[in-house]
Amino acid sequence: MPHSPFMLNNLALLNLLQLASPTLPVGAYSYSEGLETLVSNGTIDSRQSLENWILHSLKSGGIRLEAAMMVRAYRAAEVGDLDGLKYWNAWATAARETEELRQQSLQMGSALNRLLRAMQPQLDVCLSACGNPCNFAMAFGIAAQFWQIDCEAAVLGYLHSWASNLIGAGVKLIPLGQTAGQQLLLSLYPNLIAATQEILCWEDDDLSVCSWGLSLASMNHETLYTRLFRS
Repeated sequence: MPHSPFMLNNLALLNLLQLASPTLPVGAYSYSEGLETLVSNGTIDSRQSLENWILHSLKSGGIRLEAAMMVRAYRAAEVGDLDGLKYWNAWATAARETEELRQQSLQMGSALNRLLRAMQPQLDVCLSACGNPCNFAMAFGIAAQFWQIDCEAAVLGYLHSWASNLIGAGVKLIPLGQTAGQQLLLSLYPNLIAATQEILCWEDDDLSVCSWGLSLASMNHETLYTRLFRS
């Protein structure tokens, strides 16, 4: 079903900007999600090939599951469903295809978990319900709900943050100019909005993706001769 345009009050908007900021100290900048492998083997070598990769990921890749887990964390926290938080955190962990991708989610989640507990001790109950370690998407969803960020806006912010990090990695690895990177991000906005609408409508039984390309790139990352990134 279509969602009406969301409206954010000033405080919720500022909270979203902080949560989705590239300066959030969770180490997102240190991960390339297989992009380093793809650049190394020549699969991605230009702005166009990077854009194609990101677009395919938005349509059928693992980022859709991450965002869907964020939505479920948001909804569970909204009604105080602690069992649901535990279930979906375990589901999110099991859904990661490779060790590197799993460690990325859990390490970033642990960092965000510690940060949120320090900033908002009231979140301790929900964060603890997820278990230890907690996936990044789960902690993100819990924080978004607590700060009363509209769920649709939270998904859009999550996807924007992911795309920004991936483009940042591409700028360094390909390399691309900073202007080209910003042009690419701007061109992705309609696709980020479309993916957000689709993810919000996903039923639990429909949660599936086709991300074998990412899986192969991730599995081969540890064998690269030199590496700048952790995934």
